[in-house]
Amino acid sequence: MTPPPFPNALRDQQLVVVDVEGNGQNPPEIIEIAALPVDGPISAEALRSWLIKPHQPVTPIVTRKVHGITNVDLADCPQWHEVAEEIDSVLFGRVLIAHNAVVERRVLAVHLPDWNPPLILDTLRLAKSVWQGLESYSLDKLIERGQLDIAAAGQCYHRARYDTWAAWQLLCALIEDGGLDWSGVVAAAALSEFRPSPEPGGGLW
Repeated sequence: MTPPPFPNALRDQQLVVVDVEGNGQNPPEIIEIAALPVDGPISAEALRSWLIKPHQPVTPIVTRKVHGITNVDLADCPQWHEVAEEIDSVLFGRVLIAHNAVVERRVLAVHLPDWNPPLILDTLRLAKSVWQGLESYSLDKLIERGQLDIAAAGQCYHRARYDTWAAWQLLCALIEDGGLDWSGVVAAAALSEFRPSPEPGGGLW
């Protein structure tokens, strides 16, 4: 299966595609994060990921129904404060891309209080704009819709590397199918606080 081509709309942009998995507690703690820095055409070998030992244990329900990560898997992993600076350096100054990005924004803002991305793009919003009328916009359904090949990620669904690579492949496919340039991508995919304000209409000045 041929992967979607690198979109011209993304040239000269500094991006990072991210996915996080949590421990199921409230407030949630990140137990796995993957990041794909993108400065041009790229392969899955550029994926970076971290497993993190939380303060509170992983709940059985998220292990069983979501990502499959157990407390035993994390027993010898570093805690967040040991990897936070390294992760922040990968994200710093880059446009963040994620599927259902409000989750990544909310969780990362708590874990990295000084993190201030220039822009956040949501592939869920973009999919609803480009592939209208689907019954579901879950990532697995969009992978099927786009016939995306995620095998290179080397993990299963709801693991951070898999979901990050899937979000990147999805972004490329949506830009291709939508015939979008950079401004079109931002208009369709940016979270509300990053969307450009509409030009004022005519009237009395």
